[in-house]
Amino acid sequence: MKLLTKEIRETLPKLYANEETEDPKAVVKFFTPDSNWTWYATEFDGEDTFFGLVDGHERELGYFSLKELEAVRGAFGLPVERDRWFKPTPISEC
Repeated sequence: MKLLTKEIRETLPKLYANEETEDPKAVVKFFTPDSNWTWYATEFDGEDTFFGLVDGHERELGYFSLKELEAVRGAFGLPVERDRWFKPTPISEC
């Protein structure tokens, strides 16, 4: 599965576009099907770097990389997937 389609690339706001937004929308959700990690992207630099909510050992806002998501494997070796049915959602509801 392609993690980032052209359509999603065009939909994601550029990095820092939501700095003044109190509750930005997560546009895309990535997850490990065999682990408890989930990434919600609210911004993208157009090449490799996302900003959003990372839910793993802790829940925190921060940066993560497309290249790293493509390399991550869960407990049983499964790759990260994009939630194809995820609808843009305020980050406070994720």
